[in-house]
Amino acid sequence: MALMIQEDCTACDVCVLECPNDAISENDGVLYVIDADNCTECVGAHDEPQCQLVCPAECIVPDPNHQESPEALQEKYDRLHG
Repeated sequence: MALMIQEDCTACDVCVLECPNDAISENDGVLYVIDADNCTECVGAHDEPQCQLVCPAECIVPDPNHQESPEALQEKYDRLHG
């Protein structure tokens, strides 16, 4: 399942540098968004989503619109980094 950033994002920018897939970007300078096509929840790179670990606002949550199995996330990671 890809992750998403909720509206209570403070735009602190710490999550951007942690993403191994460059899936996080600014959205009009107000908050950040996660590109579901590039988000693997860090499968393939880390044991847990790094953006969630560093987010001080705790506003990064699973995106119910992009449910994927760990195997599908690994395939996506391999495709992005292959």
